[in-house]
Amino acid sequence: MAKIGVLGAGTWGSALARMLSNSGHEVTVWSALESEITEFSQTRRHPKLPGMEFPEAICFTADLAQAAQGKDIVLFAVPSVFVRSTAAAAAVLVPDGQLIVDVAKGMESGTLMTLSEVIMDEMNKAGRKAIRMVALSGPTHAEEVAQDLPTTIVSASSDAEAAAYVQDVCMNTCMRVYTNDDVRGVELCGAMKNIIALASGISAGLGYGDNTKAALITRGMAEITRLGLAMGCHPSTFYGLAGIGDLIVTATSLHSRNNKAGYLIGQGRSVQEAIDEVGMVVEGINALPAARELAQQYHVDMPISEGVRQIVEEGADPKEVVRVLMERPRRAETA
Repeated sequence: MAKIGVLGAGTWGSALARMLSNSGHEVTVWSALESEITEFSQTRRHPKLPGMEFPEAICFTADLAQAAQGKDIVLFAVPSVFVRSTAAAAAVLVPDGQLIVDVAKGMESGTLMTLSEVIMDEMNKAGRKAIRMVALSGPTHAEEVAQDLPTTIVSASSDAEAAAYVQDVCMNTCMRVYTNDDVRGVELCGAMKNIIALASGISAGLGYGDNTKAALITRGMAEITRLGLAMGCHPSTFYGLAGIGDLIVTATSLHSRNNKAGYLIGQGRSVQEAIDEVGMVVEGINALPAARELAQQYHVDMPISEGVRQIVEEGADPKEVVRVLMERPRRAETA
């Protein structure tokens, strides 16, 4: 049995907490929102995960120390924009050698760090030593994990023992876990696929069909792969669960907040109206600045991601963006 502190009580953190508790682990869930902690403690339910019930064994707390201290695993499940502040607060609480798992997906604008790099940066600032870092990512909608539907995920770390330990802790009859040592590639996929999911949603909102969606997914994966190879990532990562697997589920599922936000934008809603209607963090929007900076830094052509950025940040007409994409110069598919 492992002692696990889950930092963040959103849908993904909550679904994982339930799964890990049901697997026999001792789970403590932290949220910065005391009202959220009170509600979950009293109702044992999450309003955005209908039908899911939290096991009685899960402890909910608004005290970060209670969730971060004395744990075999400290699991970060906060939105990407809160990873650094949460890591800074946790860094003074965890011991040297702490095993940390990040399940949030995104990249930090400005620094262009992956989220595990952001966490490690704050741990280093606090003088923590020998921190073991694992990124857990893949095609894993919380709504389905909360129902114990068969799911696969990747435990990525440069520390093979840490990756294998997290694999053992998370593995059960409904969750199959694979290991991978390409941490940057796994995290890059987790951030960039949300942008392509926005594009897929915009396409559907415009009334385009399955042909368009298939094209966006395929060519979207091509541009993510181009960027990843330029950054030194492993080619196989992009054709695995954390790459094409996560992109497929995020760009096609009704559970996808990025897909839904894109759909609303395609139908004519403003970006803020789409975010408000989704009611949760739309990570693809947060990833757009980093995607553009990385594309420029590594001299990689990412036309779909750039088109989404123009729609979201500059108010470009989605149909005009599609026209420009379709009229780009002829090229071979491998290019």
